[in-house]
Amino acid sequence: MPQIRTDEISSIIRQQIESFDVDLQVDEVGTVLEVGDGIARAYGLEKAMASEMVEFENGSFGLALNLEEDSVGIVILGDYLDIREGQTVKRTGRVLSVPVGEALIGRVVNPLSQPIDGKGPIATTTSCRSRARRRASPTGSRCGSR
Repeated sequence: MPQIRTDEISSIIRQQIESFDVDLQVDEVGTVLEVGDGIARAYGLEKAMASEMVEFENGSFGLALNLEEDSVGIVILGDYLDIREGQTVKRTGRVLSVPVGEALIGRVVNPLSQPIDGKGPIATTTSCRSRARRRASPTGSRCGSR
């Protein structure tokens, strides 16, 4: 019967421990309380920011607008017919930002400026952040205007 070499086993265990890498990602997740007419109310997103993008369980995105003490009102920017009470919704940590520029002219896009016309991706490197809840600026100084 082969003899157990404890020094060899402990060496292997030490190597495994030293090379162990934990890639931990923490998401703030809430629960959909109610849905109706493209608006959802969610509980559990205490740190949500105004105009922050949130992602629903079905992959649709929403925009957190009504921040209350115990819930968040969310405008759904995608398919809201599949979103149900009790499903999860999570913060993205990103404020609404959409691509802008000449590449969008003549294209059909959804509310997030994602192409839905079958002509492929939109090649632009410029984006504009949401101006929700801010006083409108003069036309000449708005994002994307000349």
